[in-house]
Amino acid sequence: MALLEARDITKIYRLGRVDVPALRGVDLDVQQGEYVAILGPSGSGKSTLMHILGCLDSATDGSYRLGGTDVGTLRGRALARVRNRKVGFVFQTFNLMPRLTVEENVALPLQYRGGYTRRERRGRAGVVLERLGMSHRVGHRPEELSGGERQRVAIARALVGEPAILLVDDPTGNLDSKAGAEVLETFREVHAAGNTIVLVTHDPNVADEADRIVHMIDGRVAA
Repeated sequence: MALLEARDITKIYRLGRVDVPALRGVDLDVQQGEYVAILGPSGSGKSTLMHILGCLDSATDGSYRLGGTDVGTLRGRALARVRNRKVGFVFQTFNLMPRLTVEENVALPLQYRGGYTRRERRGRAGVVLERLGMSHRVGHRPEELSGGERQRVAIARALVGEPAILLVDDPTGNLDSKAGAEVLETFREVHAAGNTIVLVTHDPNVADEADRIVHMIDGRVAA
């Protein structure tokens, strides 16, 4: 059984009286431990698909299973629970909280999840920051970091809850070439440690880092 199984996923947005299809029957399987890139131009539906895979949105039709859970039937708190426990996100714009330190940003998903003491949250954040070479920055705030450092903190935050899958949206889009290369190297290390990664990008050079590339165009997976 695949870790991620999406079948005939459609997504239709209603704009006034007009139905606008964003996804037109997408099928996708991702196995445990895979590194998959979803590659496509702007408007291809790749970001919409990522939002559905990450439980940030629901499909209009089709079925989606993540780690054996039929996610397509879930709504509200049940969907949020799966998102918090099974999915780690890395965004192009980092989405770090400016008033929190590096350590506090990384520990934040554990606070939302509940069940951890402050000491436990700090301990787990420290372990993953050490793993990504950011332990010397634990007390700094995002504004004191370079773009590449911010992205590594965002990766640490995504990993701290030990998610089943890491979803990555155009991780080098806001970085210069040197920082971008360093971030891609970090993803190679994260994948080598056994993490499952699905990366969304419009850049073929970034997609080439993955083990497998899924091409999307006009809301469909290209043959």
